[in-house]
Amino acid sequence: MLWLYRLLFIPALLVIAPRYLLRMWKRGGYRTGFLQRFGGHPVLPPKTGATRRLWLQAVSVGEVLAITPVIEALQRDGVEVYLTTTTSTAYRLARDRLGSLTVGIGYFPLDWWPFSSRAWQRLDPDLAIITEGERWPEHLRQAARRGIPVLSVNARLGDRSFALLRRLRPAARLVLEGVTRHLPASTLDEARLVELGVPRQRVTTTGNLKLDVAIPPLPLGERAQLRRDLGLPDGPVLLGSSTWPGEEAALLAALQQIRRAGLRCALLLVPRHAERGGELDRWLAATGESFHLRSRGRAPGEVAIAVADTTGELRRLTQLADVVFVGKSLAPHTEGQTPVEAAALGKAILFGNGMSNFRVIARELVETGAARQIADPAALGVAVRGLLENATAREALAAAAAAWHRRNAGATARTLDAIRASLAPRPPAGR
Repeated sequence: MLWLYRLLFIPALLVIAPRYLLRMWKRGGYRTGFLQRFGGHPVLPPKTGATRRLWLQAVSVGEVLAITPVIEALQRDGVEVYLTTTTSTAYRLARDRLGSLTVGIGYFPLDWWPFSSRAWQRLDPDLAIITEGERWPEHLRQAARRGIPVLSVNARLGDRSFALLRRLRPAARLVLEGVTRHLPASTLDEARLVELGVPRQRVTTTGNLKLDVAIPPLPLGERAQLRRDLGLPDGPVLLGSSTWPGEEAALLAALQQIRRAGLRCALLLVPRHAERGGELDRWLAATGESFHLRSRGRAPGEVAIAVADTTGELRRLTQLADVVFVGKSLAPHTEGQTPVEAAALGKAILFGNGMSNFRVIARELVETGAARQIADPAALGVAVRGLLENATAREALAAAAAAWHRRNAGATARTLDAIRASLAPRPPAGR
């Protein structure tokens, strides 16, 4: 099966390359470290004595933020961490925040034998860690050939991936058997891994690292300055958190419905991909609404809509919100973005029916009265208006979200225990 994967990889890559390159061009920032996509990573200094080194792959911004406390703890342990990412936004964030805590930061190589083998030879890790759904067959094969254990941390299987792997059992073996130990984010993910044939003794549910997020509160003065910079007037703020195409229109319609009811409210849009700023600029200009894009600097005055077309600011911006709508959850979108930061900050949370990537979290939030699920864009306006008119209901929702978050902490410590257990002492030189 691996040889078939190797044979088909390049033809498949050629088919998807135009779309892939277009996305790289839109997002920008890929010129730096581009050769690392082909295994051209720097040759790291030789390990000495009891030095332990691990290669950690965190695909995007959310995974980098979630794994940061783990990297901090490992650095205190004296473990060398080489961090790779897939997206340019995650790469920039990692360079800014984690450069001093790692021996290097690069891009994950394309999963073809020559590229992967070259990267493995240069990095020479004692342990490989993959996050969430990052299960690349060649990467796993290179680890097995070298006798290097692989940990899958915060492991999860989305609905579509699970359904596909359940139908294609050889593919399931290809992406699962090479993992030494699976640390799923939930009991649902654990059950799915076992159903796909992973032995129970290789699966330990450690919980979701993203639930351990600790967000320092903004001082009042800094919060007020941030509002001014965005152009947000006094009064309630509706936040569209990590929105996708179509959802901004639903949020604008909700804002207009709220204003017709005589309520004050401003809209803060944080698109999931910052490069959509130009698209949103053109769309908002046609609506006649006053707006400002954060990428243009400080707002010249108050506006009805602020667009944060920047990267790595969602946690700060969420602190300005009174009601948070979690994006990628209204049809036709079905996967959902994470509601964890909003819960950690004690915000009133709304999301649509499409939360398959966060199915367990979404269900728990709704069942504990910590969030409300809405069926369609029309229901969004009704829900937001109800929460703005009823401060007691809004505060109860926010308090329940914060309580849910406190109850679900601890994944970082459990994950670190598993990593430390896997970093067995190196054999003496010459063996």
